[in-house]
Amino acid sequence: MTPFRRIATPMALAGLIAVSATGAALAANSGATARIVNAAGAEVGTATLAEGPDGVLVTIAVSGLTPGWHGAHLHEFGVCGADGFKAAGAHMGHHTGGSHGLLSPAGSEPGDLPNLYAGVDGTATVEVFTDRVTLDPTKASGARLLIREGAVVVHASRDDQLSQPIGGSGARVACGVIKSN
Repeated sequence: MTPFRRIATPMALAGLIAVSATGAALAANSGATARIVNAAGAEVGTATLAEGPDGVLVTIAVSGLTPGWHGAHLHEFGVCGADGFKAAGAHMGHHTGGSHGLLSPAGSEPGDLPNLYAGVDGTATVEVFTDRVTLDPTKASGARLLIREGAVVVHASRDDQLSQPIGGSGARVACGVIKSN
């Protein structure tokens, strides 16, 4: 019997299946995507969230924006409805005692992200890292909010990263429901 056949016993196969299932569970926690739509429901971009050892890398690519700066946030509910995206709720972590804005002396909310800039053609691409959220339940803590559901929301105006409750970033103009890979 060849070495391969000796390994391919029912017990060995069960072990391989268990390892594969564990790997699939870990992979499920390693990333998420969002299909970003505008108020008319047309797809205008995507967002990807990739788990790293110390936080999440968020990449947003969106078109159809007015040229200039736009606030971008992670919102608490995975709903991007026809209500101006209000069903997406507040920024992630808003109800845990955080204060809005990356420049806030009281500390920011986990859903606060840097602004993105749309060029004259209305497109914007940004890649930012945040250590305030995680997609992996084993990494969740008081300092790292677990994303169970949520949305990526792009606002009409620049976020000043300080004033409450949304930094003056205005209406929600694009939204994407975050879905685990």
